[in-house]
Amino acid sequence: MDFLLDGVLALFQAGGWKMLVMWAIGGLLIYLAIAKGFEPALLLPMGFGAILVNIPLSGALDQFLIPSAEASHGIIQWLFETTIEASEALPLLLFIGIGAMIDFGPLLSNPKMILFGAAAQFGIFFAIMVAALLAPVFGFTLADCASIGIIGAADGPTSILVSQIFKTPYVGAIAVAAYSYMALVPIVQPFAIKLVTTKKERMIRMPYNPKSVSRMTRLLFPICVTIVAGLVAPASVSLVGFLMFGNLIRECGVLDSLSQTAQKEFANIITLLLGITISFSMRAEYFVQVNTLIIMAIGLLAFIFDSIGGIFFAKFLNLFSKNKINPMIGAAGISAFPMSARVIQKMALAEDNQNHLLMHAVGANVAGQIASVIAGGMILGLVPQMLK
Repeated sequence: MDFLLDGVLALFQAGGWKMLVMWAIGGLLIYLAIAKGFEPALLLPMGFGAILVNIPLSGALDQFLIPSAEASHGIIQWLFETTIEASEALPLLLFIGIGAMIDFGPLLSNPKMILFGAAAQFGIFFAIMVAALLAPVFGFTLADCASIGIIGAADGPTSILVSQIFKTPYVGAIAVAAYSYMALVPIVQPFAIKLVTTKKERMIRMPYNPKSVSRMTRLLFPICVTIVAGLVAPASVSLVGFLMFGNLIRECGVLDSLSQTAQKEFANIITLLLGITISFSMRAEYFVQVNTLIIMAIGLLAFIFDSIGGIFFAKFLNLFSKNKINPMIGAAGISAFPMSARVIQKMALAEDNQNHLLMHAVGANVAGQIASVIAGGMILGLVPQMLK
């Protein structure tokens, strides 16, 4: 009967305390999901999965039940090795659902908003530089730095995909940072915005006079974006292509039931599976280390500088524009859709209850979704060239 105590005794062996730390982290993620409503579809399965994979001798991971026999496959490890490590299937499939959710109409009616999507990716490159500066101290490789920097895409699936392709050991920390800060956008962005804007700037009104967008334009947009992005950054084809395929399903008008399925049931199932599957990379021996805290700190800086980069770009344009742009619109260029657009609208109304910036912010926000996956593709293309 001694085997009944093996799990308990393992907690008192060397490194066992790290598992207890991971239980606490898992509990914190579950708390944030349930009590605070922060990205519950992701943080809850990630939190519960973190507990599952950190139970001593966990059956959720591969283990040898009989010496000299083949390992018994654990479901979470099998899911990770099959759907993320071997094929990156789950992060990519999620983009189909995301694409089906997005209405690019506000962007197409005001194409200059694509510039804010590009400007708000500054956090990626800032985070890469910070990680590179810290590399000699914490042992980060160039691939690690690039993977950490992609947290600044403010796009969880892109962060997971890039870090997994680069085979960085910090996939778990990067995923937790990306999704945690996405959930904290309503807290992080107001801080960043108020840090670099004045009340007068936040009160700038922007009239909304949308141009009509033809059905043909909506149909051609995802096809053209896929081709252009594929030519400019070939490594982004799978990222951009799946996003645009989802949007084409939405806009084609002949697959309404599939569009609804992609937006709801399909996206929800993939999200739940992705959350619990990525917990495999949150095993205590890899997660509980100083480098995890450093990655979380760099990730926070990346999100802050995403917003600041977009804001300063808007201020730069205002130097030459007759019709002033509210700098907060620049902050909406991050990929956290539609949370960031809602934050900007709420802040605008707090300064002036007649200032409605939602549609402008939505345009910049969906541009950020495109820009983030293209940026991820560019990182995937550039870093291997630098490693040669």
